[in-house]
Amino acid sequence: MATTTTATTTAMTDNTESQVIHLEQLREQSDGESPNKVTVEAVPRWNQPRGNLYRTLAAFWAFLMMGMNDAAYGPLIPYQRSQLQTYYSVSYTIVSLVFLSPFAGYILAALLNTPIHLRAGQRGISIIAPSCKLLAYIVIAVHPPFPVLVVIFLFAGFGIGLEDAAWNAYFGVMEHANELLGVMHSLYGLGAVISPLIATSLITRAKVGWWYFYYIMIIKIGLETIELITSTIAFFPSTAATYRAASAKLTTTTSENGHTTTTATTSSNAFAPFKEALFKRPHARVTWLATCFLLLYMGTEVALGGWIVEFALRVRHADQFPAGMTATGFWLGVTVGRLILGFVTPRIGVWRAIAIYLPLAMGCNLLLWLVPSFIVSAVAVSFMGFFLGPLFPGAVLAATRLLPKHLHITGIGFAAAFGGGGAALFPFAIGAIAQAAGVKVLQPVALGMLAGCWLLWMGLPRRWDGKRD
Repeated sequence: MATTTTATTTAMTDNTESQVIHLEQLREQSDGESPNKVTVEAVPRWNQPRGNLYRTLAAFWAFLMMGMNDAAYGPLIPYQRSQLQTYYSVSYTIVSLVFLSPFAGYILAALLNTPIHLRAGQRGISIIAPSCKLLAYIVIAVHPPFPVLVVIFLFAGFGIGLEDAAWNAYFGVMEHANELLGVMHSLYGLGAVISPLIATSLITRAKVGWWYFYYIMIIKIGLETIELITSTIAFFPSTAATYRAASAKLTTTTSENGHTTTTATTSSNAFAPFKEALFKRPHARVTWLATCFLLLYMGTEVALGGWIVEFALRVRHADQFPAGMTATGFWLGVTVGRLILGFVTPRIGVWRAIAIYLPLAMGCNLLLWLVPSFIVSAVAVSFMGFFLGPLFPGAVLAATRLLPKHLHITGIGFAAAFGGGGAALFPFAIGAIAQAAGVKVLQPVALGMLAGCWLLWMGLPRRWDGKRD
């Protein structure tokens, strides 16, 4: 049996720069049978070639930093809000802009993720995202005028949104994607465990101002600098040309003589993949379901991690330090859930597993809401975090399986970045409601959001399972 492979490359230019690659693979059998098409696509691995190992470690470090940022708000909310109002002499509504402005950053990241990939590749993401976060932490640490504070939080949201979009899409197509995403997001959870410990100790023990957390962020600034250096080195070879080649749109045609030709087309027009992913069926259905799912999920996760301390103080009447530790317990549950269930989920089947985890999380939420005991609440919120942990990796994997390869960065990136904006939007919304009706509204709102997540998950196409023996 002999194998013949033919490849031709043609460059085409109109309004946009395009690259067309014609790939023809034929298997000729010695017994005279007609040629059969051979399709071989190597699935990337996290540690092969060696450059992938460096990229994996850099992305993991970025998610650790991301978790430290997002979880800091929880212990700070009861104190930061009042101190910000006093320090800047502004109302509660105006102060809340600090917590809402990162959402605008996430939206920008969702819109600019694909253009940055097309023009600068993953190299551009690895430089721009850490730089935005680094700038934000430096400016916040010097507690600038309030309008500057609001704008600079937008930069933090933009940097986090870019990384959220890019690295989720990067690992979503790898071998053992669910396990890798589980480990990466568990590192986010670990960062989220560390931050409340530091913030709670500063606020309740040292009795310092809100900005002292960002003096501790001088250490974080050092860590973020490490992220900038490691990410840049690891992803520097990943240029725009590399991205365009890897995300080419494949079109297969068969000639009259039976030869099959696969054409791979890429375009520098950033709006073309957006149009296909967001407005063309059936891809739009997957993209928007995943986006709304992650919007509600991230909103629930960060709202719980953020407002559970206030809930413990005002509704369960806990002391300051134990109340602050409830946020640590929640994020620890998220971390352990992603680590353990990340390896269980592929064996159950991803779709089936998420359909089970969500009702279990809702059950824990009912205990948290209805049983008037601080101990029960602390345990329930930890288990709630445990069952919520695998949801983000599961949604990314679903989108990866249901969207064509050339839409992975656009579709998954949009869902991760826009959906991640829920981490800023819903804590703000819950805060506004809590201001009028009390923080006790946290649990029924969270229950409704989780029910919405479950309904959206049920709406995903079921032609994939993700199950592995």
